[in-house]
Amino acid sequence: MNTLQPIVSRAPRAWPAPPLAEPPLARQPEPPLEQAFALFGAAPALAQPLPVGQLYFPSWDRYEAAMRDIFDREYYTNHGPLAQRLEARLAERMKVRHVVCVTNATIGLVMACEALGLTGKVILPAFTFIATPQALSWTRLTPVFCDVDPATHQITAERIEPLIDADVSAILAVNLWGDACPAASLQALADRHGIRLFFDSAHSMGCEVGGVPVGNFGDVEVFSFHATKVFSSAEGGCLCTNDDALAARLRNIRSSYGAGAAVDVVKTSNGRMSEAQAAIGLLNLDDFDAALVNNRLLFDRYRDGLRAIRGLSLYEPRHVSTTNYQYVVCEIDETAFGLSRDLLLGLLKAENIVARRYFHPGAHRSIPYVDELPQYVDALPETDRLNARLIQLPSGALVTETQIATICERIAAAQLHADAIRARTAEV
Repeated sequence: MNTLQPIVSRAPRAWPAPPLAEPPLARQPEPPLEQAFALFGAAPALAQPLPVGQLYFPSWDRYEAAMRDIFDREYYTNHGPLAQRLEARLAERMKVRHVVCVTNATIGLVMACEALGLTGKVILPAFTFIATPQALSWTRLTPVFCDVDPATHQITAERIEPLIDADVSAILAVNLWGDACPAASLQALADRHGIRLFFDSAHSMGCEVGGVPVGNFGDVEVFSFHATKVFSSAEGGCLCTNDDALAARLRNIRSSYGAGAAVDVVKTSNGRMSEAQAAIGLLNLDDFDAALVNNRLLFDRYRDGLRAIRGLSLYEPRHVSTTNYQYVVCEIDETAFGLSRDLLLGLLKAENIVARRYFHPGAHRSIPYVDELPQYVDALPETDRLNARLIQLPSGALVTETQIATICERIAAAQLHADAIRARTAEV
């Protein structure tokens, strides 16, 4: 008996058919430039112009109360009680023996030159605000322009030393961007050659090097309290020194008001800070730590928003242990970014983002030095390179995180459309 069961033929298992592939989405065309950028006709990204200055100021109620106090006292200037109080509080904060408040930083630099008894030539960077060499000119000193380090934007001992000769009496170093020059090596160089060292520290209020507040280096440091700085007295400045004799000379040069004793000086001036200036300074000093915290927050937002943009590098202070994050400075590599710095500036300006070039032109290419000292016009390649590539973005009391997001988006969009923008602007 055949027990084998017949082989049953089975149809192959029917697997579900794969779904039909969806047709690829058609790439949406980029909006025309007229719709994408204010420079070509679109609405600006910001409703009102946004400047770069810090503009940290006290509330009107606090300022009004301080001004009423001044009027009640009827003491308006001549090294009054508020100016004295501001000097004392700054000296305590900056851990320096002497703070001499003045009406602005430029007069402070002039006073420093006079008090140090400088003659002949002074070495300084051309990569600085034009007031720095002009202070030398006011005191009949000749600027010797030095190139800067391309990475730090500061002068170095290695670049300075070949410029020292018998006519050089000092080095005027400039601390930029909330960063600092290499003070120790500069001091060693100055000591080796028997010359003076002083600093234009207009950007450096609140910064520290190795835990030591800027203001304690060299013979004297000069700070700016202009309205655009993170610490402001609306207009003003101060000189910081640990040299008792130098401080006495500075106070007598500023004026006899506030001088502890008569000191022989060749010239005097009126560099006094008014009580109204000091009042704003004292109020802003109360708020200074909060301003630093806000600056740090804004800087971090810029870092996050700009990090992926090709050809743009954000300057970050590297020689300080504490910075004030006062400046948001970017270097634009035209080849990698796709647009020149100046073309990007024009795009941003049309969007009401009032970014700035720093420093442009360099001091060596500015009047009067371009004519008086022509030997430097083509002698400072790193300075010229930075002058052509740097851009400062808005930061400070008027700037919000939302605005920073908009600024970063506009810069990224400019790079995305770089080819079309170049072509369109070339037609003009």
